Amino acid sequence: MSALTFDATGAARAAVEAHAAALSDDAIASRIFAKDHTLWGPEAEEESAKRLGWIEAATVSQPLVADILALRDELRGEGVDRIVLCGMGGSSLAPEVITATAGVPLVVLDSTDPEQVRAALDERLEATAIVVSSKSGSTAETDSQRRAFEAAFTAAGIDATRRIIIVTDPGSPLDAASREAGYRAVFNADPSVGGRYSALTAFGLVPSGLAGVDIQALLDEAEEAAELLREDSADNIGLQLGAALGGTSPLRDKIVIVEDGSGITGFADWAEQLIAESTGKIGRGVLPVVASVDSPEVSGGAEDVLVVRLVSADAEPRLGADEAAVGGGLASQLLLWEFATAVAGRLLGINPFDQPDVEAAKVAARGLLDARPEPTPAAFIDGPIEVRGGEWLGGASTAAEAVKALLAQLGPDGYLSVQAYLDRIAFPSLESVRDQLASVTGRPTTFGWGPRFLHSTGQYHKGGPAVGVFLQVTADAKADVEIPERPFTFGQLITAQAAGDAQVLAEHGRPVLRLHLTDREAGVEALLALVSSLSN
Repeated sequence: MSALTFDATGAARAAVEAHAAALSDDAIASRIFAKDHTLWGPEAEEESAKRLGWIEAATVSQPLVADILALRDELRGEGVDRIVLCGMGGSSLAPEVITATAGVPLVVLDSTDPEQVRAALDERLEATAIVVSSKSGSTAETDSQRRAFEAAFTAAGIDATRRIIIVTDPGSPLDAASREAGYRAVFNADPSVGGRYSALTAFGLVPSGLAGVDIQALLDEAEEAAELLREDSADNIGLQLGAALGGTSPLRDKIVIVEDGSGITGFADWAEQLIAESTGKIGRGVLPVVASVDSPEVSGGAEDVLVVRLVSADAEPRLGADEAAVGGGLASQLLLWEFATAVAGRLLGINPFDQPDVEAAKVAARGLLDARPEPTPAAFIDGPIEVRGGEWLGGASTAAEAVKALLAQLGPDGYLSVQAYLDRIAFPSLESVRDQLASVTGRPTTFGWGPRFLHSTGQYHKGGPAVGVFLQVTADAKADVEIPERPFTFGQLITAQAAGDAQVLAEHGRPVLRLHLTDREAGVEALLALVSSLSN
């Protein structure tokens, strides 16, 4: 196992000194491992009592390994070596970081964008099996993806039931329907684990194991890490990281997570959804910001920013002022950050296991799908970009002026969230706007691919401190994709998801600028040029 390491300076070090010993004296570590559901206050007790299974997931999940590996060998013997994961939020982000770090191919379909869905359907279908991951099965994205693949398999003369594997909670509607349908395998996860804490349960292990990851080694490492984290000691790295995340004073509520030699691919994206959905509620929380070592937030020195570097456990981290560094193997880090987020929740005075604002955007999207209203007319059109916004647009008449008007709404403690409802595989260059906009504004900036961020940072945007401004990018598709036995298409679904989220944000008083690209390639090019021009 790669041993866990932690170091901190400035505000992060002061938070550790202020809280770690007290957390140890209160036996917080051993009480978490004992599943003490009273740790987060009376109002959280009902939810936390049924959401603490993650703490023993590495042990409880051991019996799954043999069945997963046997199924992997069966599939490969049949020439099936392409695994597609249909999942959202923690159900997709955990397997993505696990497989990417192991260098194992896994297609993660966490989108309703018609072009991304079509690309996943069209590639090597004859060698493909899908894993559909959903706790209840009611998630619109995964249900739609399953329907599309089932129809594609059947149309290609492939027995769809032999190519569909389900991961869900026992007794869920999806559990019963999948067994009745005769799908290849149904794996039940621990129902006492929420989606964002599920990395070491069936949700993380089934797709990763089928793709080729050594999941036994992953669980063994996590079990060793658990022995370190259960100790009631001020030197407990889980308590120290939790104190840094949630115990700075005054609170540094923008947590900039930087990959700095950890060797773990995409970990910050997974940690982002864990922290944002766990802490962003009742007007409180800390906002995770995925950044690189050269990002503006790292050197900006803002008083509400705390930089946390992901480093190699074998390296001596070079820390600036008010920074922390965490090192360790992948499984150790997964459990560490789950533990530390729970500790931070206690310090912040929130329930880290509920997500009260996630459902709002889903309800709004369903309403828009049912009603099918005409699109809101654009305020104006600038080349391939349709512009929509609020009264704060003022006299803006170009897309660049509209973006400037949005950025003018940023307060001294605010943040900008860029949300791109596009094919993230085809347009990775869009992510470059994050650093550029952070440089222009001097404020922390997040970037999320829609609709997957709705299952992670979407909770923080609506439930956390009301200081965000939002740049939403949507686009027409060249060709839509039908959803079998549903009265709407993938294009209509993603449009409703974007509009529904914008509606809820506006109802919360957040400024939302929507840039709709009528031509994807030309629109992305124009948007990149627009953002680049802002810094000139």
